[in-house]
Amino acid sequence: MHPTSFATSTTGSDLWGQVSGRLQPEPLSTPSTSGFWTVLLVVVVVIGVPALWLRSRVVVTVVHELGHGLVGMLFGRRFTGLVLRGDMSGHAVTVGPSRGAGRILSTWAGYPAPALVGATAVQAAGAGWAPPALGATGLVLLVCLVRVRSLYTAAVMVALTAVTGALWWQGGPTLQGAVVLGVGTFLVVGAWRHLGAVVAQPSPSSDPGVLARLTHLPAWTWNAGYVAVLAAASWWALGGALALG
Repeated sequence: MHPTSFATSTTGSDLWGQVSGRLQPEPLSTPSTSGFWTVLLVVVVVIGVPALWLRSRVVVTVVHELGHGLVGMLFGRRFTGLVLRGDMSGHAVTVGPSRGAGRILSTWAGYPAPALVGATAVQAAGAGWAPPALGATGLVLLVCLVRVRSLYTAAVMVALTAVTGALWWQGGPTLQGAVVLGVGTFLVVGAWRHLGAVVAQPSPSSDPGVLARLTHLPAWTWNAGYVAVLAAASWWALGGALALG
């Protein structure tokens, strides 16, 4: 074997070892009691201060729209576009039959997605699974970059992907656990705020309005279903959080 080939093989093996090592659970990433209360305080401030919420809620919008797109793919639709707007709203484009289970489920998936992802993140942080959670999140964001359909969307998605990747590769266990816990909590609470906005200002073009046209069930039944799912996700997240606090 030539020396150059041996070096290449060794380097590749070392790199794979580093990658696989960063995908393992890390007990030190589980937030301490003081860390939990610090993270909770930061999340309360970000959500409670209107100026901070207006700028940060794009993260909830990203998860909402990816929920539409990824669930649509699971049920046979093509996820072709992701658009975020400067007012922090957005939309996902899926291609497929105009009616049917795939269209209904992809439309339904938006509002539950942040709460379900957030609750999973809280549980992951509590179990020491922050590093693999960050790795999986970075991979999903990276794959979805090809779906962006505007410069603003590209800027947001590249920034989120870069920050997540850097935190996964370079961040210490304590920081990783705190960020996963904080983002998870933010997503759960943010999901309620997003749902509250659509309930307070119903629109035929909103997800519940579209579902009402697709199924002939009134929009309020879909909103009630959202409340049930968000409540279940919040209860699951609360259990994981209380175990830390």
